[in-house]
Amino acid sequence: MTEGERPRRPDAVTPAVAQYQRAKAEHPDAILLFRLGDFYEIFGADAERAAPILQVALTARDFGRTGKLPMCGVPHHSVEIHLRRLLDAGCAVAICDQMEPAGLARGVVRRAVTRVLTPGTLVESDLLEPGRARRLVALHAEGGVTGVAALDASTGDCLLVEVAGALDTPALTGELEGLDAAELLIAEDAAVAASLVPGAVRTRRGPSCFAPEPALARLRQAVGSGGLVAAGVGGWRAAQIAAGALLAYCAAGQLALPAGFLRVRAQLPEAKMTLDPATRRNLELVDASVPGHPSLLRLLDRTRTPQGARRLRGWVQAPLRQLSPIHERQAAIGELQAARGRRADLRAALARCRDLERLVGRCVQRLAGPRDLGALRQTLGTVPEVAAVIEAASAPLVRQSRDGLQAVPGAIAADLGRALRDELPATARDGGFIRAGYDDELDAIHAGSEAARRYIAELEARERQRTQIRSLKVGYNRVFGYYLEVPNSQRDRLPPEYIRKQTLAGAERYLTPQLKAQEAVVLSARERALKREQALLEGLWARVQAEAAPLVRAAEALADLDALAALAEVMDDGGWIMPVVDATTRLEIVDGRHPLVEAALGPGRFVPNDIGLDGGGARIVLLTGPNMAGKSTYLRQVATIALLAQLGMAVPATRARVGLVDRIFTRVGAHDELAAGRSTFMVEMAETAAILAAATPRSLLVLDEIGRGTSTYDGLSIAQAILEYLHDHPAVAARTVFATHYHELTALATSLGAVRNFRVEVVEEGTGPSARVTFLHRIVPGGADRSYGIHVAELAGIPKVVVERARVLLTELESARRLPQEPGSEQQLALPLAPSHPVVEELAALDLDGMTPLAALLKLTEWQRASRGSDA
Repeated sequence: MTEGERPRRPDAVTPAVAQYQRAKAEHPDAILLFRLGDFYEIFGADAERAAPILQVALTARDFGRTGKLPMCGVPHHSVEIHLRRLLDAGCAVAICDQMEPAGLARGVVRRAVTRVLTPGTLVESDLLEPGRARRLVALHAEGGVTGVAALDASTGDCLLVEVAGALDTPALTGELEGLDAAELLIAEDAAVAASLVPGAVRTRRGPSCFAPEPALARLRQAVGSGGLVAAGVGGWRAAQIAAGALLAYCAAGQLALPAGFLRVRAQLPEAKMTLDPATRRNLELVDASVPGHPSLLRLLDRTRTPQGARRLRGWVQAPLRQLSPIHERQAAIGELQAARGRRADLRAALARCRDLERLVGRCVQRLAGPRDLGALRQTLGTVPEVAAVIEAASAPLVRQSRDGLQAVPGAIAADLGRALRDELPATARDGGFIRAGYDDELDAIHAGSEAARRYIAELEARERQRTQIRSLKVGYNRVFGYYLEVPNSQRDRLPPEYIRKQTLAGAERYLTPQLKAQEAVVLSARERALKREQALLEGLWARVQAEAAPLVRAAEALADLDALAALAEVMDDGGWIMPVVDATTRLEIVDGRHPLVEAALGPGRFVPNDIGLDGGGARIVLLTGPNMAGKSTYLRQVATIALLAQLGMAVPATRARVGLVDRIFTRVGAHDELAAGRSTFMVEMAETAAILAAATPRSLLVLDEIGRGTSTYDGLSIAQAILEYLHDHPAVAARTVFATHYHELTALATSLGAVRNFRVEVVEEGTGPSARVTFLHRIVPGGADRSYGIHVAELAGIPKVVVERARVLLTELESARRLPQEPGSEQQLALPLAPSHPVVEELAALDLDGMTPLAALLKLTEWQRASRGSDA
């Protein structure tokens, strides 16, 4: 043993296992895929976790002194499918690759972790949805604010936001909802509610990741202090620290974010409308409530490119709140809508563009294959066509996009054209993607290989003529390569330079020094050509990265144009009109239509309706009417049209005026959250409480059947109290549409000056149980006094005997004693009790005669509270 050499311990592991253990120690939270030959193997606890997710068999492997370890594996050529399964299950994955061919390794093959994949850091095309971002969102709270940094790793777009309050503030939920967060990065000691973006994976990191000064230094190094000021986030310390933590996390995952590709931008709270989860759900912004039906996004998405689809999705989830951007977008859409021929040419050119944003991103990450570069070449070749179509545009947004397209250096498209062949292989390891004449070294390799192949191809004829052995032939064997085969009967004619290599039954196989030399050229040429092509590919990656800034700007221009043209197409096809959006607090819609319901019914079948709200006057519509008559559709329709208007686009109506709305709140439909221990009524009350706390005089509220989830008196009291609160408190004097089945509330229009009664019109033919009811779906002035619930039950298929019994019971209940009424009032409250019931006698003693309905209701409420626990 030499000096300094240590003896191997009895429990020493094999070199491959030692490699695995080192890689696993560096990435303890990730499932490690360890390349062994043609498979990625997974060992130990990772295998036990991954096998059921991947739906592969869990086996064991003996590692000598290490013992047996649980094990599973997947073929390397189909690893993307299995990666998606692991990522969809919320797992982080570390890929440990072989860094050299096994045949060329001296000793154990070198291996290293080349990529750490997490749900929020994906850039691989096979793992991403084309029309949707997957953002990594870092959160950091300090000084009474929460900083948010949201990175789309595939495009380099990093959005910074600051929200007042700590990590548990409700405002944070609304901000995060529209970011398409796939992964939340938070400090290990941070307290974050489970309801905060429930679909996102939570990744916790230690203090070093979020340490303020190192985090700030990382961000300044990445974009520069001037870049932060230019982006409008110079004073956002909490958001900058979140961004710095995000950069540290990406660096640990070997994700490159060089200058020019990484773009930091601010999302100002006053610029975009925050939409809470309930409103997103109720308006079906990106997900339909019924599987198979379109969402609002799907209805609007006429885009032709993936980046355009992502841009439109971002717009739908963050409506504008400032007049100037709204009017600019309206002008762009209006110009494209009016110029049908130009729009058609623009959309045809856009259809030939590929996902420029993500193509640049894959080049930056050194993951782009030959076909990715071919798609980049094609797109850059089409960019001048797109710019030419809009050359004469006058709308500022369209001109801005044209300028972004014209900033692309023409040389890069030419370089890609010279470098790449027309037909490209799927992967770089297939080779053959560099065009002849582009690189002298590669051409020399190909030329030498071709000469050697030609020598071997001509060798048989030449040697037959030289030796006069007509049965001589040239062959190839994978064991020892090319050979000359001669029958035993002709051995006496062999030249002396023939070297015997193999004996067969009736022949001998020979080599010559010159044949071996040419064979070496042929067999090594492919490997040398692949190596040279890989080097040239890396040069093209670097070329694209050097021009990342103008290329990304062009990608953003394509995305904007695609989204604008798509909305112009929707406007043209649907006969929609451009609304007036101004600084008033009015909301006026004539012949408004719900776009999703209209699309489902077909042309001409939807019944349009009007609305008129004025924040300074009649700002509350109290809507009554039967079940299934269209109240909920009307509520959603009003909110959807207001939202579309603040997207800066056309709306389905014949005329519309929308005074700027700062928030849209919806309380529509019923659902529970049993996993969180919250009943339907509790969810309803929690959502209503959040609305009352956040609404302002510029908000739009649509509230459906508040109070229905509890007893009649409790629900009626709550509904009336909420209406009075919205009417009487200037801080929440919002424009409101309030639908209810509590017909008693219509009396409030006489005492609350801002309330107006409207109802859904119904035509009733005949009387009694055989009466026919027709819902006209028209909203007209006045209040309703019936809900026609039994009629709806009959339409729904309730057995006839049940319906008939319900009619009998309804007649009995309506004939029971009613509360005293205000002279001339139609408001009645039926008591489902016989006159002789003790409770009725108690009510009679309350001396309600002569009271107004409201006074009688308050006295009844006091009596009810006093009577709880008794039969009452």
